[in-house]
Amino acid sequence: MADAILEVSNLSKRFGAVAASDSLTFAVERGGIHALIGPNGAGKSTAIGQFTGEINPDSGRVVFDGHDITHIETYKRAQLGLQRSYQITSLFPEFTAEDNVAMAVQSRQGHSFCFWTPARTDKTLRDPARAVLQRVGMADKADLKVTELAHGEQRQLELAVALASEPSMLLLDEPMAGMGQSESLRMMEILRTLKGDISILLVEHDMDVVFALADVISVLVKGAVLMTGSPNEVRQNRDVRLAYLGDE
Repeated sequence: MADAILEVSNLSKRFGAVAASDSLTFAVERGGIHALIGPNGAGKSTAIGQFTGEINPDSGRVVFDGHDITHIETYKRAQLGLQRSYQITSLFPEFTAEDNVAMAVQSRQGHSFCFWTPARTDKTLRDPARAVLQRVGMADKADLKVTELAHGEQRQLELAVALASEPSMLLLDEPMAGMGQSESLRMMEILRTLKGDISILLVEHDMDVVFALADVISVLVKGAVLMTGSPNEVRQNRDVRLAYLGDE
């Protein structure tokens, strides 16, 4: 792909007799939303783990923004602009929403974490943190502790923390997990506003969300890509319907 930000070539990973990734090959276009879908056990989480460096592939290659990142450390991938979220929210529960985002800004700027007290009044941390909270629709929740936030708001905050590092690409693993309908709709609108600015690889079980947001979809079955295409092409593909979406 001429303007691909992430290129995955023949990526393979076995756990005993199970091929979690089987010559996995696809590319994510810069600035778009690319969904990775498939039934349980298809290898989606293993794939994401290999893109982020949490799992070492047995063979194959991962190129991010022109850099071969196949075997480099996770933190170096983050420094290059590749960030991820997790299915389970990971935040500092006793800190406020703004504190959590400010810490991500602090990490990006390379500040020491030994001086948190003055950091609470440091405009170089607080102003960017408030701007990110505004971007995800949480400006009015800045002073609330994580424990005071609803589940959907915690997921929005996790996205804000990821955005605070100014990534060029986000790997979102089930961002709608555990959300109600109104919370999912709110998150969908937030992700839609990121289109064009940040490339997104979306792993999501909610097909309404996938078809509403994705520009391109790759269907994963038994560790391999069954097909990659537009939402309409995927929806109409008989093999995809049989393997995942249901023949109806």
